Amino acid sequence: MANRRFEMYHYRQVIHRMRLGQSDRAIARTRMIGCLKCAQVRTVAEQNGWLKPDVPLPEDEVLAEAFETNKTANPTHQSLSSAYEEQIRQWIDAGVQMTTIHQRLVDHFPFVGSYSSVRRLVNTFEKQYPKATCILDFAPGEAAQVDFGKGPEITDAFTGQKTKTWIFVMTLCFSRHMYAEVVTDQKVETWLACHRRTFEWFGGLPAKLIIDNAKCAITRACFRDPE
Repeated sequence: MANRRFEMYHYRQVIHRMRLGQSDRAIARTRMIGCLKCAQVRTVAEQNGWLKPDVPLPEDEVLAEAFETNKTANPTHQSLSSAYEEQIRQWIDAGVQMTTIHQRLVDHFPFVGSYSSVRRLVNTFEKQYPKATCILDFAPGEAAQVDFGKGPEITDAFTGQKTKTWIFVMTLCFSRHMYAEVVTDQKVETWLACHRRTFEWFGGLPAKLIIDNAKCAITRACFRDPE
């Protein structure tokens, strides 16, 4: 889903540049899209009246319907990505995002394919080797997940003083109801106070807590028997 939103964002940016009067070549120089694909986008945009300045830019759902359902496979784009299949597979296994992979291919290899060609190739990997998933099932009141992570740095509007923050979050595993609180330190006292206020807010407490490795909750690091 995130990749589709990214591609729709590119389509919207391309259409916006067309409305500003930029040519296909000028848009292609931004490396957002190739010349041939740009011409295809212009044709679809003209057919739908999206190049008129008084017409609002289309939403993601409209763009997806116009481009995804009507697009045809392009063997040339596929072959360009296939030449680097092993390298792309290594990057995917290492957790590299597809947008970064496309940029690396453009920067370090004689690659002239589009982002979509990389995405289509990676989609074949996912169909061949689908990711394993594990569904955690909990009974009501059985457990809650606790996370205590770094929050944004807050600047005082009057003094300009900056203050670090942390966010305490507890989520009930069954209902997914959540309590969150912003604090300014990670002291044990603060950690315990957050729990007390959370239980008061929920009106009860779960049978067990699943803690995400918060420093203030660990008294001693032990591989075999953590305390």
